[in-house]
Amino acid sequence: MSTLVTLLRLPRGPDPNGRGFDPNSTRFVALCPTTISASTETWTDSVEVGEEQRARSALRESFLRTLIAMTNKQVQFHMYERVEVEARFGASDIDVLNFQVSELQTPIGVQKEALLRCQDVISYSFDL
Repeated sequence: MSTLVTLLRLPRGPDPNGRGFDPNSTRFVALCPTTISASTETWTDSVEVGEEQRARSALRESFLRTLIAMTNKQVQFHMYERVEVEARFGASDIDVLNFQVSELQTPIGVQKEALLRCQDVISYSFDL
């Protein structure tokens, strides 16, 4: 009797001949939607791509600076169902899908270490 085994297909990793993930992979498309087609032919399109890349770069840099400023600071996370928790911020994974925190103070107790899924967080705040 054979047993069925489920497979988990992971996205293709970085292209060995270039940088980053394959722009046609489902993971890339889901995480990095773009407003401009990748097959640009005209000069106007290349200008738009350059402007979009500069804007994305500025936003990404600003967000990363925020994450760096939050490191080792007490952060309040406002989550769904009106749950508010407080913790010492540690780090984020590369895709910013999870936050690693320490001393997480929840309504039912304190967790020494925890991962918060970003999809469960509505907003966060911290004191400079």
